[in-house]
Amino acid sequence: MLIARSSSVSHIMAHRSKSDMPNHRLKPTPFHDRTARLMLGQSWRRWAGFTVASSYDLSHEREYYAIRNSAALFDVSPLYKYHVTGRDAARLLDRVVTRDVARAKVGQVLYTTWCDGDGKVIDDGTVSRLDDTTYRLTAADPNYRWLGDNARQLDVHIEDVSERIAALALQGPTSRTILELATESSLEALKYFRLVNTSIRGTPVTITRTGYTGDLGYEIWMDAALAIPVWDRLIECGTSYGITPAGMLALDMARVEAGLLLIEVDYYSSRHALIEQQKSSPLELSLDWTLSLDKPQFNGRTAIRAEHARGAAWKFVGVEVDWTSLQSLYANVGLAPRLPTQAWRTSVPLYQAAGGRQIGYATSGTWSPLLKRYLTLAHVEAKYSAPGTTLEIEMTVEHRRKRALATVNALPFYNPARKRA
Repeated sequence: MLIARSSSVSHIMAHRSKSDMPNHRLKPTPFHDRTARLMLGQSWRRWAGFTVASSYDLSHEREYYAIRNSAALFDVSPLYKYHVTGRDAARLLDRVVTRDVARAKVGQVLYTTWCDGDGKVIDDGTVSRLDDTTYRLTAADPNYRWLGDNARQLDVHIEDVSERIAALALQGPTSRTILELATESSLEALKYFRLVNTSIRGTPVTITRTGYTGDLGYEIWMDAALAIPVWDRLIECGTSYGITPAGMLALDMARVEAGLLLIEVDYYSSRHALIEQQKSSPLELSLDWTLSLDKPQFNGRTAIRAEHARGAAWKFVGVEVDWTSLQSLYANVGLAPRLPTQAWRTSVPLYQAAGGRQIGYATSGTWSPLLKRYLTLAHVEAKYSAPGTTLEIEMTVEHRRKRALATVNALPFYNPARKRA
């Protein structure tokens, strides 16, 4: 553990974080009264102890197209959320995460990873600077205890607000128009990965220009007790602009197109890995841009700097399956190609071209209805990571394992100009 030179006493909440305690009873989100009424097939799934929609319709197709053609509304309240406040709030976060938090301006949002002492990724999420001494950290897994362990001798207050703060993601090309109607204010000046405080139907909200779809989009943060009027106002303003409540199946397809990582699918948290080979560094996940290696210190810095100097052994890339090759595998047995209707989350071997040895594995993939391409996210040995490199991917055709040609692609696969414009 890193120890700061400050002699101040750490001010950490005395109670144990609820999100760090085991809880086997699934909870409804603050929007459950609205989302449950829309469920046609009762297609629920578990997320961080909550129930959320896999899809509202019997098929997620309409919800996927809303992301790319109008606006999709996601309930993302189960994210873990922590408020870090006090004189040393930035120092604590700089000790924990790989981005340079001290340089973040008020109103800025940072995507970041955080690592163990060996430079292996524990989790990834965002840090929002809400004011001069207040930050909000979002995470996929519970991190209250980890923050507390790193806060010793710092003048900082850590509060788990996971259940107090509700969150919605409004994603798609008409999302800005809908939000401007809902807030009765212009969002044209809100830059990518920035935030603004405003209100929707009298409820104070923080809007961040962030999301998990790779499209123009926003996330809306509010007091959980005041959440329902925000949902109602968005639906009211968005109906004429194609707003569509959407679930995790549609989101999974969009995040693959956008080349976005999913913990415990595209990488294992170093906390949960059973063997060393299951762990990944930010460099191995192709997240070099999230590393502020000139910071004086952060967890894993020494190991990451050494790896940076010698070069990472693995890289995280996009891999596109060659359609002609795939089609021929099915034609050889008298079938048309069969494609998954949902994004998949399975380890699939990748090989050198022309029947060579295994050099990596895909972790998730989808047929992209928009791009009309079969896309996967994958780990490959670094020397095979250059865009345009030809590989082979294992496919099962009529119960037999075959290999189709595939090509390494730069990520993201889909990157519309409106996302940052």
